[in-house]
Amino acid sequence: MTDDWVSLFSGGKDSSWALYQALEDGLNVSRLLTVHPSEESYMYHVPETGLARLAAESIGIELVEVEPGDLEATAATDSATQGDAELEPLEAALVDLSDEVDLAGVTAGAIESEFQTSRIQAMCDRLGIDLFAPLWQRDPEQLAAEMLEAGFEITILQVAAYGLDESWLGRTLDAAAIAELRELNDEYGVHLLGEGGEFETFVTNGPHMSQRIDLEYDTEWNGNRGRIRITNAELVGE
Repeated sequence: MTDDWVSLFSGGKDSSWALYQALEDGLNVSRLLTVHPSEESYMYHVPETGLARLAAESIGIELVEVEPGDLEATAATDSATQGDAELEPLEAALVDLSDEVDLAGVTAGAIESEFQTSRIQAMCDRLGIDLFAPLWQRDPEQLAAEMLEAGFEITILQVAAYGLDESWLGRTLDAAAIAELRELNDEYGVHLLGEGGEFETFVTNGPHMSQRIDLEYDTEWNGNRGRIRITNAELVGE
């Protein structure tokens, strides 16, 4: 058997970049694993995770989908308790996968979040597998430049930070957007890559994908935050 890797995957830029780097490094990524969380999650990318199915089809790697289970009992307690509880279905899915493949490790797209990374690392330690986290502690501006240079096409799905208005919903995260985010970082402390939850993204095309994903959507805005709701998504081109 070969060493198999599982990519923790939402379709957002960070998990997609971790996957892309794993493939570039020659890791045998045989599964993508997407957790569909509730609307309030401490561990996972939230908006439009159903798009991961189209992304997986374009990438050409089998997708495993995980429902988070009933977290109502933990949601009313502290963030640490909820974070631990949210990890349980993910760990259970990896245990199940280890019966099918020779599980060597998982990829993750965390940049600065000790909350997420410490829990994923502890899970890997329990399972006796490795963690591949190529974005960890990297300079956000350098990472953004590398993603764009590689040809990632990134759409902003959700914003929740002072300085980010409705015009950012559905916007492409390109060099001009990064330049504006740099100014917002100086003025308001907005993280250049949204690591603090300021915004969430989805990768519609990249060098690891055979077809781009075309999105149609409506926007929702409540005065200080908003998101897009996908009305149609399909693979286009070759």
